[in-house]
Amino acid sequence: MTSGSELIQGAGSQLAGFVASMLASPAHMVAGLAAALGVGLVVAGALTRTMLPLRWLAVGSNVGLLTYAVLQPSPITMIVSLSLLPINLFRAIEVTRLTRRVARAGVQADMAALWLRPHMKRRRLKAGRTLFTKGDPADRLYLLAEGELELADIGVPLLPGRIFGEVALFSPDHNRTHTVRCVTDCLILEIHESTVRQLFFQQPAFAFHLVQLLAQRLGEDVQRAQNSSKLER
Repeated sequence: MTSGSELIQGAGSQLAGFVASMLASPAHMVAGLAAALGVGLVVAGALTRTMLPLRWLAVGSNVGLLTYAVLQPSPITMIVSLSLLPINLFRAIEVTRLTRRVARAGVQADMAALWLRPHMKRRRLKAGRTLFTKGDPADRLYLLAEGELELADIGVPLLPGRIFGEVALFSPDHNRTHTVRCVTDCLILEIHESTVRQLFFQQPAFAFHLVQLLAQRLGEDVQRAQNSSKLER
């Protein structure tokens, strides 16, 4: 029966033999380092929770294991690494670009309107016309291109360049929260809710700006409610 010490000695001799073979030539040494790097990055990737570093760790592990498979011919390892490398590289670049676009959207939020315009329909309204009334069902988002609008129920003006109608699209009841009336003749651009949702998931700049708008408008509503309660007191 083999003792524990003999097993340890056997494992030690095998490890020593492996190290010796790796040090026998520069190619063996590089192959050993590449294999260790590849395995290490696989382990690191398994412990990573965010997508961007996970993808780049996967690319690194594929490169390391592919290098090992070339220097120490291993057909299966080579086939697997060659299959996964382009997929992981494509996804890593895609996630990197997406992250940068979201970062730029935070600085250039006004550019979000550019995503809307190609999908919007023009609509002209005369002064005094009501676009929608508080409580109406909401299925469109609007951009004021020309003229002046007013939130008639609270007396707040809307000027050209203003995106509006977004709060109701994301509210539980899908109803308009204000009445919008034309102060002057207006040119309004409108886009259907289904297209808005597609853009929200496809265009980070638009999604980022829309989230900012929702937070800003809700904050304004809270502030108006607080000011109104103070005046009533």
